Amino acid sequence: MRKISVMFFALLLSVTMTNVSYAQLPPIIDREVIFGNPEYAGAQISPDGRYISFVKPYKGTMNVWVKGVSEPFDAARPMTADTARPVRNYFWSRDGKYILFVQDKGGDENFNVYAVNPADKPAAGSDVPNARNLTDAKGIRAIIQAVPETDPDAIFVGINDRDKAWHDLYKVKISTGERTLISENRDRYQGMVFDNADKLRMAVRSAPNGDTEILKISADGKATKIYDCNTFETCGPIRFHKDNKRVYFQTNKGDLDLIELVLMDAETGAVTKFESDPLGKVDFGGASFSELSKELVATVYEDDRERIYWKDKGYEKDYNNIKKRLGDRDVTFQSATRDETKFIVVTSSDVDPGTVWLYDRKSKNLSTLYQVREKLDRKHLSPMKPVRYRSSDGLEIPAYLTIPKGSDGKNLPTVLFIHGGPWGRDSWGYHPYAQFLANRGYAVLQPNFRASTGYGKKFLNAGNNQWGEKMQDDITWGKKYLVEQGIADPKRVAIMGGSYGGYAALAGVTFTPDEYAASVAIVPPSNLQTLLDSIPPYWEPIREMFYKRMGDPRTPAGLAQMKRQSPHAHADKIKTPLMVVQGANDPRVKQRESDQIVVALRDRNYPVEYILAPDEGHGFARPVNNMAMIAAAERFLAKHIGGRYQESMTPEVAKRLAEITVDPKNVVIKDPNTPTGSAVSNGAEAANIAGKWTMSVDAGGQVIDLAVEIEQNGSDFTGTMASMVGNGTIKDGKINGNAIKGILDAEVQGQPTTIEMEGKIDGEKMSGTLNVPGIGTVTFTAVRNK
Repeated sequence: MRKISVMFFALLLSVTMTNVSYAQLPPIIDREVIFGNPEYAGAQISPDGRYISFVKPYKGTMNVWVKGVSEPFDAARPMTADTARPVRNYFWSRDGKYILFVQDKGGDENFNVYAVNPADKPAAGSDVPNARNLTDAKGIRAIIQAVPETDPDAIFVGINDRDKAWHDLYKVKISTGERTLISENRDRYQGMVFDNADKLRMAVRSAPNGDTEILKISADGKATKIYDCNTFETCGPIRFHKDNKRVYFQTNKGDLDLIELVLMDAETGAVTKFESDPLGKVDFGGASFSELSKELVATVYEDDRERIYWKDKGYEKDYNNIKKRLGDRDVTFQSATRDETKFIVVTSSDVDPGTVWLYDRKSKNLSTLYQVREKLDRKHLSPMKPVRYRSSDGLEIPAYLTIPKGSDGKNLPTVLFIHGGPWGRDSWGYHPYAQFLANRGYAVLQPNFRASTGYGKKFLNAGNNQWGEKMQDDITWGKKYLVEQGIADPKRVAIMGGSYGGYAALAGVTFTPDEYAASVAIVPPSNLQTLLDSIPPYWEPIREMFYKRMGDPRTPAGLAQMKRQSPHAHADKIKTPLMVVQGANDPRVKQRESDQIVVALRDRNYPVEYILAPDEGHGFARPVNNMAMIAAAERFLAKHIGGRYQESMTPEVAKRLAEITVDPKNVVIKDPNTPTGSAVSNGAEAANIAGKWTMSVDAGGQVIDLAVEIEQNGSDFTGTMASMVGNGTIKDGKINGNAIKGILDAEVQGQPTTIEMEGKIDGEKMSGTLNVPGIGTVTFTAVRNK
C-alpha cells in the first residue's frame, strides 16, 4: 500500500507541475487537424485553363478531384477512388486530356503509371472514370523520364521489368497504353535527358566504381562520355538551353566546394560558369524555366531561408507584387496554363502551411482557392528560428529551433527531431512535427548535421563513414547547446526521427545512453550490414556510393566499422525508453532492421514498444495508420519527458493502434529473402487453413456469402472463391503462426479486380479484412465446412 501511495503522490505532483508549466501555452491542437487528411491539397490548373484539379478525401483517402475553373469546390468530381493508398503525385498530360498518376501497393514503392480521362463518365457501378494502368506490371518500379511536348499523347518511361536493377526506356502512348521499346539499358544508365525537340541527347551513367559519367547520345544511338565526377562530387544536367546546343548543368567537380550552375556544350562537355551563390554560403539549389519560351526564369538557393534570383523581369514583378500584398511569406509558382497567363500560386511560412491562389498575370488578379488545413488556427503556431552551434570538433552545425508559443523558452522538455537521408536537409517553413511537438510543450531542434546536403562538398563529405560517430556528435552537441542556453531541461530530452533519423534515434540511446530520456525510432536501420545487404535492386546504381560513404562490407575493415556503428551490435547499452515504428513492406529499410533491435532488447528482458503496420512501407501513408502511430508516440513522449497529451482518439484509430501494436514476445526475425508480411507469430507452426470454408463479407451492411477452397503447402496457400457476384483465385497466400495474408484476383461484375486479404485463423474460424479498390476495407468472417 505504501508503494501505491508514493506513486499516487508523485503522479499528483507531476500533474500539478505540468499545469503550472503549461498554463500560458495555446490550447491543445487536435492531432487530426495537423496530421489528418487536409480538406484540399495539391492544386493544379489544366494546360488549357479550363479545370482546377486537386486532391481531397474520397471515402477517407486522398484522391484526385477535378472542377471547372469557375465552379465551386462543391461541384468537383472524383477522378480516382483508391481507398487503400492515397494518391500522392499526379500531373496533367501536355494537351490536358488526361490526368496521370503513379501508385504502389502497400508502400512497396513498386510504382505503376496510370491515366484517367476527366471527360469520361464514371464506370458502371463506380463514382470515377476508369483509370488505365499504362505500365501494368507487378514487382517493377516505373519512372517517368520525360513528358514530350511534340507528342502530347505520349510519355517516356523507364521500366525495370527485364532487369530489376536497370530501367529500359519505353515510349508509352497515353490513349491506348501501347508501349514501344526505345532502348535496353545495358550500360548502367541512371537517367536520360531529352532536348527541347524531345530528342534523346544525353544520359547519366553510374560507373562500376561509383563515379558519375555524362554521355552524349548521337542520332544513331551511340553514347560518348563527355564529362565525369567522382563519388564524392556532384554533377548532372538540369535541362537543355533554349538554343538546344547547350545544357544547364550543376557541378562541384575538382576544387569547387559549393555546387555551381554552369552551361555545358552538349557536344564537347566543356563548361562555362553561369552562377554560384552570390553570398558564397550554400550550394546552387535549383532553377525555374518557362515552358513557353524555354528561358531561365530564376535560380534558387536554400540558405537559412530560401533566396530567389530572378532572371525574368516580368516574373520578378509578379513575385514582388504578391509579396507586397501578402507579407513575409514564401511564394511558389506551382502550376501554369500552357500560355503561362494563369498560375496556381502557393504562399506559406513557418507558421502557415499555406494558402493556394489563382493568379492572372494579365489582370494581376489574385483570387483565393483554399487555405491548406483551414481548421488549423495559425495564431497558435510557433515560429521556427535558424540557429548555429559548434560540434565536438568545432564544425559549425546549422539547425532550426522551434520554441513553444506561450512558454518562457527555459528549462523545457525537448525533442531532437532528426531528418532522414542522411543526404538531405531540413529547411525553414511549416513543419507539421515541429508544430505538433511545440504545441505539446516541447522545444524542437532540427539539426542539419554533417552529411546534410546544401552546405557544400566539404560539409557533405565530412560525414563519410561517420554514422554513429561524428555525425552523431553533431546531434549530441545540439542537445548540449540547448542545455547551455538554458532552453532544454537536460533530464527531459528525447530523440526522434525516421529513416536515417530513426538510425540516429537508436544510435543516440546506444552510444550516448545517458543523454536521452526517450527515443522514437521510425523505420530505423539498426544493422548497417544487413541494411546494405537488402537494398532494392534498382538502387544498384548507387551501391558503390553507399560503400564509400557508409563502409565497405567486402573488406574486413569495412565490416568492423559497420559493426562498430550498428546500434544492434550494442543493444546491451540501451537503458532509455524506446519506441520502434516499422512498415512491413518497406523496400528501403526492411522490417528485419526493426525486428532485430526489438528482439535484442526483448532477449535481455528490456521493455520496448513496437508499432508494425502490415500495409505500410517507408513511412505511413494510410491516414488511420499514421494517426495511430502519432497518437502512440505522443503518449510515449508525454509519459517519459512530460509534455502535454491528447487522450482522445477516434474509435477507428484506437482499434487500429491496438492492431498494429506488437508484443515483442511474438516477434520473429524474418529471413530478408521471404515476402513481406507480419512479424507476429504465436510461436507455433503455421496454422492449418486447408479445406473448404464458407465466408461472409460485410460490404457496408450488405452481406455476401462465398464458397472458399484452400490448398496449403507449409506456410504458403492458394485457393479459389466463388459467389453470386463473381469468382476469384487466391495467390501468394502466407501464414505466419495464425496470421494470414494473400492476394485475391477476382472478376466482379465482369471487371478484373485485385483485392488484398489479411486476417487470422482461430481453429475452425477465420476473420479479417479485404481491401477492395473503389470500395475500401470490408470485413469478413469464415467457418470451416464440416
